[in-house]
Amino acid sequence: MIFRQLFDSVSGTYSYLLASRRGGEALIIDPVLEKVERYLQLVNELDLRLVKAVDTHLHADHITGLGALRDRTHCVTVMGEQTKADVVSMRLADGDKLAIEGLALDVVYTPGHTDDSYSFVLPDRVFTGDTLLIRGTGRTDFQNGDPRQQYESIFGRLLKLPDETLIFPAHDYKGETVSTIGEEKAFNPRL
Repeated sequence: MIFRQLFDSVSGTYSYLLASRRGGEALIIDPVLEKVERYLQLVNELDLRLVKAVDTHLHADHITGLGALRDRTHCVTVMGEQTKADVVSMRLADGDKLAIEGLALDVVYTPGHTDDSYSFVLPDRVFTGDTLLIRGTGRTDFQNGDPRQQYESIFGRLLKLPDETLIFPAHDYKGETVSTIGEEKAFNPRL
């Protein structure tokens, strides 16, 4: 698997490029508009084809790159079925698979930070958006957030993944790049 974690220092946003090698199909999670040229350069350098661009939720702290990536690459834009974004051409529901050639991520509805928050799970890692951060959690006081839903998403869904599961959030403001479910259970003060 090809995996790249990309960082936008202005918004503190992580974006993730994933691919399998055979046909070079790739997807990107949580792209930031100002970094679209950088993503396209990396896709070209790695000889990939961007076929899907995904947002874990509607972001209040940056402008999504979904529309620009769609316009430049004709990729499918993807979000959860609850989203009100009009740039989305594929809507996913809890239990669906987000698939490209050689990779299939489990789609898990994890509301609380927003009412359209989703996480995406591979056997060894989870992309948590802003639901579960490294040593933190996403806010629940705007964008249709709900602390009870957030609690259930974290304790009832994400923390039930194996302890060794790597956590890749959509944001970090302290320079952390990755954690694990076990580390967050032990050290996350918000939990």
